[in-house]
Amino acid sequence: MFSLKQKYKLNNFLNLLIKERFKKKLNFNWNNYPQRFEVINKIIKKKNYKNYLEIGCFKDENFKEIIIERKVGVDPVSGGTIRSTSDNFFKTNNKIFDIIFIDGLHYFDQVKKDIENALEALSERGIIIIHDCLPSRIRDQMIPRSHEHWNGDVWKVVVEFRTKINVDVYTCMADEGLGIIFKKKNLNRLKLDLKDFKKLKFEDYYYNYSKFMNIISHEELFKII
Repeated sequence: MFSLKQKYKLNNFLNLLIKERFKKKLNFNWNNYPQRFEVINKIIKKKNYKNYLEIGCFKDENFKEIIIERKVGVDPVSGGTIRSTSDNFFKTNNKIFDIIFIDGLHYFDQVKKDIENALEALSERGIIIIHDCLPSRIRDQMIPRSHEHWNGDVWKVVVEFRTKINVDVYTCMADEGLGIIFKKKNLNRLKLDLKDFKKLKFEDYYYNYSKFMNIISHEELFKII
């Protein structure tokens, strides 16, 4: 059996061997930006939301900080209020939520599925928030995971949803990048003709991240919600 460190080391070797190589990195100093729970609580207060859902609760680091009337947390391993995968939860869920925070498995296919399911469970005036949308280095977003600090390829899902007509999508400069999805007409649709967004490269992101992700500050976010 491999230890976690050995597994990361092997994954890193395989990634470097067969996948994209790109050395440039973005310098996001996240210590200068709000934490995710601060942004979420401010949204809840401003919009007077009552029902909160969190997908991926890992030891309740974020979940315990959320102040709202009713909250549900879903995680297969630790934290939250329901021990389940997000797929199984959404299969039987019949509740509607005002705000849904997605921080589960950071793989493109799973994040995309979580967003699609979340849209079905979201109130008409609700908001979806996705964590880890702005990786700084190529290794931070490589699949499979090869380092402790890791965002996954969540950013690629945000880019795909930016091209859709029926959702308005932004990325807020806070806590590793917070994807923001409104259930309304896309006001600034990204025109990018791709069949498979999973094939996007970190180099594409590095040179186009502001346009791809529709970057806004947290101050700008609270002007549009």
